Amino acid sequence: MSRGADEAMEGLVRAALAEDIGLRDVTAEATVPAAALARGTLLAKQELVLAGLDVARTAFAIRMADLVWEPRVAEGTPVAPGTVIATLRGDARGMLSAERVALNFLQRISGVATMTRRFVEAVAGTRARIRDTRKTSPLLRALEKRAVVAGGGVAHRAGLDRGVLIKDNHIRLAGGAGLATRLALAAAPGLEVEVEVERLDQIEGVLAAGAHMILLDNFSPGQVATAVTAIAGRVPIEVSGGVTLANVRAYAEAGPEFIAIGALTHSAPACDISLEIEPA
Repeated sequence: MSRGADEAMEGLVRAALAEDIGLRDVTAEATVPAAALARGTLLAKQELVLAGLDVARTAFAIRMADLVWEPRVAEGTPVAPGTVIATLRGDARGMLSAERVALNFLQRISGVATMTRRFVEAVAGTRARIRDTRKTSPLLRALEKRAVVAGGGVAHRAGLDRGVLIKDNHIRLAGGAGLATRLALAAAPGLEVEVEVERLDQIEGVLAAGAHMILLDNFSPGQVATAVTAIAGRVPIEVSGGVTLANVRAYAEAGPEFIAIGALTHSAPACDISLEIEPA
């Protein structure tokens, strides 16, 4: 991560710790001696693809000035149940007060990477690449998009200023897909202009207007194959809408370059990861 990204991540972690701890960790202070040291083991309780370990480490480092951290698994690595992900040692109270926030981030981010890997494996051998969307958790977009990459996917634009994606609402307000495309090309030189189409008969008009990429929205696999033939490699094609693990292979075999899946970030279940703590 860049220095700016590191600082942004640390800010998120500090805010999460402040939310969780409040004024102080009453339970840890009441039951654990101030000078006590502890050893911790981060343990995978299910099959998963690891992502976000540095975020977990940051949470512990903020609360444990004497943190000794030993990662055992690299980012993006598939692990089996029972795998030790990392070990840590240091201030016992600090470890306890950071535990929940560290696990919340780690479980969430690994969940995104794990779901992404399932989709990536489902389309293996085709040219289709799995891509995310902006359907991310508020303020966690950078971390979740990084998790998509760790899972083998491709990150789409990080925000509205990073590229043009003309969707149905833009088209209605602009007065047509072709006109919306021409307006965007004129207003955003240098940025990729992708245009969503909902019908096969919209494709030629959008291509004639100069679109750099076509997004086929809610097409069936058969319709995608027809569109791929019609477009004939003139621009890359992305598919979105109604894609699941059960049908993603059929969409991929229809021939698009990208398949966008909002579920990677809005519906990925958190992974089961535990922190086992004992006296040092």
